[in-house]
Amino acid sequence: MKYKYFKSYKQIRPAEKTQLIHILLQTAFIHNQLNWSVGIMEEKHLFNPPKLPARSVRRALSHYSRNNSAIILFYVNIRFKIFRALTSFLVNLLSLRQFMANMNFSLQHTDSKSNARAGLLTTGHGNIETPIFMPVGTLGSVKGIHFKELKEDIQAQIILGNTYHLYLRPGTNIIEQAGGLHKFIGWEKPILTDSGGYQVYSLTDIRKLTDAGVNFQSHIDGSRHMFTPEGVMDIQRSIGADIIMAFDECTPYPCDYEYAKNSMQITHDWLTRCINQFNNTEPKYGYEQSLFPIVQGSTYNDLRKQSAEFIASQNADGNAIGGLSVGEPHEMMYEMTELVCDILPVDKPRYLMGVGTPANILESIALGVDMFDCVMPTRNGRNGMLFTENGIINIKNKKWENDFSPIDPDGQSFVDSQYSKAYIRHLFAAKEMLGPIVASIHNLNFYLWLVGEARNHIINGDFSVWKNETVKKVGQRL
Repeated sequence: MKYKYFKSYKQIRPAEKTQLIHILLQTAFIHNQLNWSVGIMEEKHLFNPPKLPARSVRRALSHYSRNNSAIILFYVNIRFKIFRALTSFLVNLLSLRQFMANMNFSLQHTDSKSNARAGLLTTGHGNIETPIFMPVGTLGSVKGIHFKELKEDIQAQIILGNTYHLYLRPGTNIIEQAGGLHKFIGWEKPILTDSGGYQVYSLTDIRKLTDAGVNFQSHIDGSRHMFTPEGVMDIQRSIGADIIMAFDECTPYPCDYEYAKNSMQITHDWLTRCINQFNNTEPKYGYEQSLFPIVQGSTYNDLRKQSAEFIASQNADGNAIGGLSVGEPHEMMYEMTELVCDILPVDKPRYLMGVGTPANILESIALGVDMFDCVMPTRNGRNGMLFTENGIINIKNKKWENDFSPIDPDGQSFVDSQYSKAYIRHLFAAKEMLGPIVASIHNLNFYLWLVGEARNHIINGDFSVWKNETVKKVGQRL
């Protein structure tokens, strides 16, 4: 347990005050000699911090999280025996789940023949078993998919939103009025938001990058906006995702060494500003948020190493690897990923952004990556590409015209046995919207099945053998 000492209640950071208050509310401890009382209160209710007597507080201990629990103790100006009774009471009672506990990551199994890991990520909106794939819901919606299907059929454990797009519409004002993105879209599980750095990077012709931030034009109406590290943190506080990303610049591929170096330094400078703003603000909706910094450095080994070391030194709740899967050869992506994973902390989750194909995901799991996202299962699905354990189907091809077998006999989704290949091909040929929807559901279910199987084989100790066999199959064209 790490201790922080305070001369007065006012010196306790806002986030620590909030967590302390919620824990005290849940203990139902009442003692007349302390000149204050605490009762059970529902988590959605607020408590006014000034009601705690500042004069009686001598020190405060920072939170200690483990298995979705937290302990916060404090010293008061009372007799030692009362203090001893109070601390003993709190230590014994506070093994219960705390509403404001920080994200926690625990490694459960590692593969003996690779760097693959199986872990458990705990957030304010539930647990995430890793390795995990996160469906992309850029605008607060995974295209064409009901949240009921995401939860019950696809079995997604966490989804993505995008800061750039949600900022432009519906806007943070609407999201705040709704009580945060979770309530606005009706999703009760964890959410991660990208910072918008990649989207701004893609607006090459209508944005201007400076040390201060990025000035850009909206792709919707041409209006001008400014993204700064501080502003992006505030926007993501308003959106309310469980995991929020630092504002970075994503370097293109290829790019020259000096550009990559300068871009990396900007990303590091922005990260310092992101962390300062994050630490000086509070979550808005009653649960903690975690900030993930992003490793950059393009495809240069020394820059990647330097960036990974800087990111690792920040001691964040988790870390991301960005600037890959932007056109570089797969082998180069794996080389950079392995280099970075060897440097990033073992006890923190690692997130490889924007990756990728089923084979990319399996190879990256073997290198030590825990989290993935990509638009491929839905975007390619909307264009008739179906991913299966045995290979890739282009359902628009004439060869499937009179194939009345199920979409995927081994698939886990209801659509896999409900519809035939011939029927789905007909839907695409007729430009019927059901075709892309079915293909998207199938692909997302397959991606979630794939990472789930990877986890099972890591736990069972035969991941490397299974991975090598599966990679050969999933990339072939059927």
